[in-house]
Amino acid sequence: MKLSRLEYARPASVAEAISLLQANEGAKIISGGQSLMPVLAFRLAAPPLLVDIGAIEALRGIEIAAAGTRLGARVRWCEIERDGALRQAQPLLVAMIDQVAHYQIRNRGTVGGSLAHADPAAEMPGVSVVCDAVLHIVGPGGSRVVPAADFFTGPLQTVLAEDDVLVAVDLPAWPSGRRWGFEEFALRRGDFALAGVAVHYDRDAAGQARNVHVGVIGADEMPRRLHDVERAMEGRKIDAALIASSAALAAASVNPMSDLHADAEYRRALVATLFERVVRRAEQLQ
Repeated sequence: MKLSRLEYARPASVAEAISLLQANEGAKIISGGQSLMPVLAFRLAAPPLLVDIGAIEALRGIEIAAAGTRLGARVRWCEIERDGALRQAQPLLVAMIDQVAHYQIRNRGTVGGSLAHADPAAEMPGVSVVCDAVLHIVGPGGSRVVPAADFFTGPLQTVLAEDDVLVAVDLPAWPSGRRWGFEEFALRRGDFALAGVAVHYDRDAAGQARNVHVGVIGADEMPRRLHDVERAMEGRKIDAALIASSAALAAASVNPMSDLHADAEYRRALVATLFERVVRRAEQLQ
């Protein structure tokens, strides 16, 4: 199908973008276009105006500091893949982004676009939730900061208003020695994940897991942390018995949907299997 008739604008600043969104009810922001263009092509949306933020340089750039990492909303997946310093500063981020779709998508898709689209199976929303990211948003009323845990409100739904612009994402600093892992399963390489599990935790002097984070994508209505699993692992040494019991708890903690690709019980079983693989790899258990 072809796009419905619409107008196009390419603002040079965030303020100009907000003004355009305010003046044109129903207008949509376009960045990389990898999520929005298929929606427009199938006429699932028909905005009167596309506001292309591609010329706003303030939305670009990767900044790595002692306190953490900032990603501009217009940072593309390929920029994350190619940044050697980022692989050291945020290894889980890079590992998850390595799984995004295909080369062509990673060459155009952006951090902000994925977060705003809020697909439950997408990797960047999962990264933001499991890594305690905070999102910087600018709207007509000024700037605000929203924790990733509060940003997603449902499938393809966020707290963004129609005249808001997501400008940056902050990820906390990544301690050396942190254990981590990520694995997802898709029917074909590059397809959306039927389920994915991300884990990271630190170890104390006694070898016990501390600051445990467990997140899932594709197995619930939005990316989410599994706090029951985190509590079960917190303060304990990771062994085969704990991994097995935590994997079962992870499967019981999700609320997957059934669709033409997989039913809910299959996705639930995937969560358990992926969780066990990820933690065993983090612990290097065979």
